This record gives sequence, C-alpha cells and structure tokens, in this order.
Amino acid sequence: MKKLGCLHAHYSNIDYIAQAFRNDARWELVHFVEPGLMQQVAKGVAGLEIKVKEQVEWMVKCGVDAILITCTNYIALLNEEQWPIPIIKIDEPYFKEICQVTEPQTIVFTNPATVEGTMKRLRDYAQQYEKYLDIEVRVIEDAFPLIMQGKKECYHKVVKQALSEMEDGHRILSVAQLSMVNAAQEFQQQTGITIHHQLRSLLSFIDEATS
Repeated sequence: MKKLGCLHAHYSNIDYIAQAFRNDARWELVHFVEPGLMQQVAKGVAGLEIKVKEQVEWMVKCGVDAILITCTNYIALLNEEQWPIPIIKIDEPYFKEICQVTEPQTIVFTNPATVEGTMKRLRDYAQQYEKYLDIEVRVIEDAFPLIMQGKKECYHKVVKQALSEMEDGHRILSVAQLSMVNAAQEFQQQTGITIHHQLRSLLSFIDEATS
C-alpha cells in the first residue's frame, strides 16, 4: 500500500479527504496539519514560501510516496520546482473541470484571503490550455470564521443558504474551498443542481499523477 501525505491548513479538512478515499484501499493517508500559516497569511507576513517549502521537504523525508496539498494558500506559496515524488495540488483537477464548462460560472468562496491566489492560478491554467472563462467571483461574508472556530454545522448551513440564494438557473455554481464540499454535496442532493467542487475528480487525477 502506498502512502499519501496530505498537507492541511486546518484539521477539518482531514474528514473531507478521508471521505474521498473511503473506498480506495490502495492508499494509506498520512495527515500533516499546520494551521498557523493561515494566520500568518492574514497578517501579510513575508517569506512564507520558505515555511511551505520546509514543510513539504519534511513530508518527503517522512517516506510518503506522493503529497496532496489541500490548502489553496499553501498551493499559491509553493514555488514550482522539481520534487522526488509527485506533488498534487487539490485545485488542479478542479481547474480542469471548470475549464471544461462553456456556460457562465459563479465561483464561491468563504475565505477572502484565498480568492486572489486561486483566481490567478485558475486564469494561468485556462491560458495555458487556451480556455475562455466567463466567471463571476462571490464571497460568502463572515462565514469562514465559523469553520475556524469549529462551528462546522453552522458553517454548512450558512454555505447552503448562500448557494440557494445565488442559484438562478443562468450560471453554473462551484465552490472553491475544501471546507465547502459537504454543504455543496448536500445542496446538490436536495435540489438536483450540480455544484462543482474539489473532490469530484480528485481520485482519477491522483491516479494519473502517480501512474
């Protein structure tokens, strides 16, 4: 069995990844959590790229066969360089899926600090593959502190309500953060409206990256 090192910025993300791999016996998940980085990003602290690089180097030394980074801030701070094992960024299969949509889209965030980095990476990805995107960005105000305070159910309720208010039948909806996945899935089950999110094509993407 191979080991997949999962780098999270918050403990709540562990459950989402465990859910995605619950029927896949090929991987043993090894979780690494560093919540302090989010606070440093919010303060605008410089030089955080070094911290992220050191964290990834530490995970490589721990003997994992591949690394999955689940935090968009970590991804934005990770410099492009060669690593001895595959480094999988959770937003890449999401970007691939978004770029296959030809209709107007609304991408929803709860954490304002992740918007700039995520959208820059998405635009770069779209440009690389010559895809035109008609995208509107929406932020659910005051929601993200709830998940950071451990108020998960309240957070999910706020996200689901916001998705309900945003859905108008004219734009495809997607959620850009892993913490929003459960709310998106519940909303989709209740309404039949497809919500794109980071776990929809993750396993197949990992298979491609590690084959």
